[in-house]
Amino acid sequence: QLLERNMKIQCKCHGVSGSCELKTCWRSIASFRIIGEILKEKFDNAHEVTQKKRRGRRMLLPRYQKFKPHTDTDLVYLKNSPDYCDFDMQRGSLGTHGRECNPNSDNVNGCNIMCCNRGFITRKEKRVERCKCKFHWCCYVECEECFREVQVSTCN
Repeated sequence: QLLERNMKIQCKCHGVSGSCELKTCWRSIASFRIIGEILKEKFDNAHEVTQKKRRGRRMLLPRYQKFKPHTDTDLVYLKNSPDYCDFDMQRGSLGTHGRECNPNSDNVNGCNIMCCNRGFITRKEKRVERCKCKFHWCCYVECEECFREVQVSTCN
């Protein structure tokens, strides 16, 4: 439904010197990025609900009455997500201990969020990278290996 609601009509004109003697139109879906942003927004604003039976029919009602009811286009959930911070093989969560994070980011890849308030360590590490690449006719690329010292942060 989300994809359908975000489809756009695109048209292309055919004709001599750009004239529009024949026009072909089609519906296309929005870019993956736009759909992802819409889904993320819906996820962040999802409604917690409970199931109740009324007159023999199951209904989804807001878990807390102070919140407004969900609409047909809202995401809803019955249970909270597990705590992904900790290792839990039963739920398939590897936790975030030892995960590489970005100390300069306020997003989900940032150490403050990803490390779940456990802190993180930053160390210097030498990494091997391809460098000084040259294209040879025809048809391959030859590179040298260079060592670069980088700072790597990982969750405690």
